[in-house]
Amino acid sequence: MHLVGAGPGDPDLLTLKALRVLQQAEVVVYDKLVSDAILAVIPAGASRIFAGKVARDHHMPQAEINALLISLARSGRRVVRLKGGDPFLFGRGGEEAAALARSGLPFVIVPGVTSASGCSAYAGIPLTHRGLAHSVRFVTGHTQAEDGSLDLNWTSLADPDTTLIIYMGRTNVARIAEQLIDHGLAAETPAAAIIDGTRPEQRTLRTTLALLPERLAVLSRAAPTLLVIGRVVALADALAWFTPDAGQGAGRSAG
Repeated sequence: MHLVGAGPGDPDLLTLKALRVLQQAEVVVYDKLVSDAILAVIPAGASRIFAGKVARDHHMPQAEINALLISLARSGRRVVRLKGGDPFLFGRGGEEAAALARSGLPFVIVPGVTSASGCSAYAGIPLTHRGLAHSVRFVTGHTQAEDGSLDLNWTSLADPDTTLIIYMGRTNVARIAEQLIDHGLAAETPAAAIIDGTRPEQRTLRTTLALLPERLAVLSRAAPTLLVIGRVVALADALAWFTPDAGQGAGRSAG
């Protein structure tokens, strides 16, 4: 059993090991965030099982996924659990690996390019930059306490010297912006939402923290979205290089 990170979407960002394992797979259990271009790498004769999950919409509950992986691992076939980004960063790969370990089943973890580094790089946003950000924080935007509030340490997160990366934060973006501003982060702090990052249809919305909810509210397209908040976002004015309509690589994004 291989637990494989597929990266944020561009198949060129697959690691060599991920590509090799995929091309040898007999069964692939994949998530919704795995792009069609990466699914195309799977051999035609391999069985595909969709276990797609997005925030608040679970095609297959995690307990069922764990049980499925255990069953497949015992089948003797070459099985790949394919997850968007990196399996150990908000990918629940740790839970799935633990379920296999408890059952005494061997597994291999194949790291992937996480959405934070891949999408921000394609948007021309360095996660750290001397004089602007000396650290990075990765948080999820839908972890909730029993009272329905976001269970995050807002005082710690509202640090102007840190780049804040929020996975799955689109649904709660208004609450996130409000809490960060209430806890001291300047309303005019640069912010970005990267939609379908690294893919041909990538779109990057660059604005301020205060205006981020408003900008996202009028965007009807439902797609994987990464929020980036911090002074480094302003560097995209000069560093944005990826032109989605031109394919992968040449030119600059419109921003």
